[in-house]
Amino acid sequence: MKTFLIDDDPISLFLTEQLLSLEGLGAQVVPFGSAEEAFLAVVQALPHKAPMLVFLDLEMPVLNGWEFLKALEPYTPVLAQTSRFYILTSSLAKSDLEKCNEFPLVQRLLHKPLKQEDIALILEEMQSSQLQAELQA
Repeated sequence: MKTFLIDDDPISLFLTEQLLSLEGLGAQVVPFGSAEEAFLAVVQALPHKAPMLVFLDLEMPVLNGWEFLKALEPYTPVLAQTSRFYILTSSLAKSDLEKCNEFPLVQRLLHKPLKQEDIALILEEMQSSQLQAELQA
């Protein structure tokens, strides 16, 4: 499954990519060191090649995670059908957790480092939403 990792910290990118590989999700992982680069890649991939999963850091220079999500707002209807966004941050601020609710693309906020339990939860959520979509069809 096509997965975008967006984080300006190369160590975080490496660790997350390694964990996804260990969990069998590493075949199509695309790391981005900047949100600007990732934004262009997401928009260019629409509508048929959009990533299924996006892990997004919040604190990045130039374009932070919130600004990235704000820039994607015009594409929300398409992305909501194809992609699941997860904030992956070291922030413990309650305001960040609350701000997630302002962006319909964001599924949830996860704390760094990403854990096996987080991946299991994500896969479970994806299977559940796929099943619901099939039942509604």
